[in-house]
Amino acid sequence: MIAELICGLVFYRILKRFFFDDDAQLDLDSSRFNVLFAVAKRLEKLYVGSKVYVGLQIPDPDSASRKNIDLVLVTNREATLISVTNISGFVSVDKDGNWVCTDRKNRRTECLPDPVAETEHLVSILEGYLEQRGVALPEGYLSYKVICPNPNFCQSNPFPSEVITYAQWAQLKPEQKSSYSGWIKDALFRGKKSQESFSEKLNSVLCTAPTCDRLEVKGNKCILGEFLEFKGKQDDLQALRKIKRSKVSHLTVQKTSMFAFAHTEVQVSFALRDYRVEGPSWSSQWQEVDVRSSTEVVFRPQNSTRLCKYKLSTITSISLSV
Repeated sequence: MIAELICGLVFYRILKRFFFDDDAQLDLDSSRFNVLFAVAKRLEKLYVGSKVYVGLQIPDPDSASRKNIDLVLVTNREATLISVTNISGFVSVDKDGNWVCTDRKNRRTECLPDPVAETEHLVSILEGYLEQRGVALPEGYLSYKVICPNPNFCQSNPFPSEVITYAQWAQLKPEQKSSYSGWIKDALFRGKKSQESFSEKLNSVLCTAPTCDRLEVKGNKCILGEFLEFKGKQDDLQALRKIKRSKVSHLTVQKTSMFAFAHTEVQVSFALRDYRVEGPSWSSQWQEVDVRSSTEVVFRPQNSTRLCKYKLSTITSISLSV
């Protein structure tokens, strides 16, 4: 009887290892990034013809590092740098501008550095980067906001006008002229064509700006961060040796076949990078390799020192920034 139980337990662990995934781990890594993409998607619906850039990493000369920018919204009239703060509970502002978040359900209090001040600082960094690339923004063209999209967000005292609370966020509708409509004046440009031409130039620069790598896993979950390497059998690593950010811009993963017991192969298709085009350089030239589904991707999520490993069987695609 004991031998049967042991064999059953071993069999279950083998099945779980090869055919099931750790959804809890995927949820933990992807939840905060899914909020970013959800906010970006809604902004593009609110402002028809707009473009939202997610996960920019803009060089900061003063710190000799790259600063993470959650979102940049560009319309035909203006641009807005947006930080997304997905906090819940009762939030107040102390005398130093820090946010004090009290979660009564979990009996936990957290103090966050002033998101408004941090976002304002990112504006000057982005403006400097754009000017360096030939786009000098008119004064007042680039504004900033802090969006709090969590439905459990409650404010205990008034916030600065740059903060969009959950109540305000929920009330925004495409047909309404929200607080965004007054961010700049038409006098900054001579006419509509000048505005459109300027926004096109701005979009051209932003779509080639450094960004986080993007990992998409099952269930339409996304993780931003840095792709590091593959881990697995030597023959699989040899087959994947061409996948480097200098050569490949995008790859997709498809399940193809199962050969031996608990040995599933996946097909990895990758687009060679095309430096002749602007924007996401997905070439029409694709290559394919078949490798074990247990092959792992080593990925460092944004703002984390932890290295995570994801099986290819859990991944749908990876986009690599230059």
